[in-house]
Amino acid sequence: MQLTDIQMRDPFVLADPESSVYYLYGTTDKDPWKARGTGFSMYQSKDLLAWEGPFTVFTPPPNFWGTHNFWAPEVHRYGNRYYLFASFKAEHRCRGTQILVSDSPCGPFLPVSDRPATPPTWECLDGTLYVDHLNKPWIVFCHEWVQVNDGEICATPLSDDLSTPIGEPILLFRASEASWPKKLMRRDGSGIMDARVTDGPFLHTTRTGALLMLWSSVAQEGYAMGYATSQSGSILGPWIQTEEALVTCDGGHGMIFTSFTGRLYLTYHSPNKTPNERPFFAGLEEMEGALLCR
Repeated sequence: MQLTDIQMRDPFVLADPESSVYYLYGTTDKDPWKARGTGFSMYQSKDLLAWEGPFTVFTPPPNFWGTHNFWAPEVHRYGNRYYLFASFKAEHRCRGTQILVSDSPCGPFLPVSDRPATPPTWECLDGTLYVDHLNKPWIVFCHEWVQVNDGEICATPLSDDLSTPIGEPILLFRASEASWPKKLMRRDGSGIMDARVTDGPFLHTTRTGALLMLWSSVAQEGYAMGYATSQSGSILGPWIQTEEALVTCDGGHGMIFTSFTGRLYLTYHSPNKTPNERPFFAGLEEMEGALLCR
């Protein structure tokens, strides 16, 4: 099959050098909004053109806390194992990012702990892994606009086995610090139009050592994705936003990967309406610390 045959939100590609296989993960439930979550599927390819699948990599084990909104799985090779970060929600439980682990990119993935890595009283989503220059792991995630109005992106250090947050969340930036997100009506019933979305952070270090963060929001044209640059080169920033979004085609929640031939690619889904969303790959270039889609 081709990418156009795959209904998927939030695509994430793991280019695995050991197997010379590209593994494509994403939100794959047919109704990820209201129906009970069933799990995550994966597709695989040798050339980024022809894909096989779907292959199930996660189904909720007995007593798993999440029941709905199985969103945005990412799989990272860390040490000698593979770690899946994904969002889940349940009745009377805030949405949060749970970390799972497997010895194989094909799963099955099981939770590293019995609770999400994001704060239990915060509505959070889209946690991603970042490993800093000291080889210390962090979870970078969104504190949702539905709770704080001006969506936030935060970071928390993790234990070396990724099982436990070992500090308080640190605010990196708010959506309003960028000029391109659209103002929305608050969810608190006030009628105030000043809320903004943060979605899908992903960290990328350029060939020249610049640290960039992709993130998505709602813009005038629909769903969109831009990026910020850390002035210090550290996860702690300060983070400087680009003036314009990188993707403006009612698409977003992307990441960057390098092909086995050394070419950079940007992934994202478009359009943003279920069931029409499809994964897309765009060639990407780094130009003096900036990103340029081809």
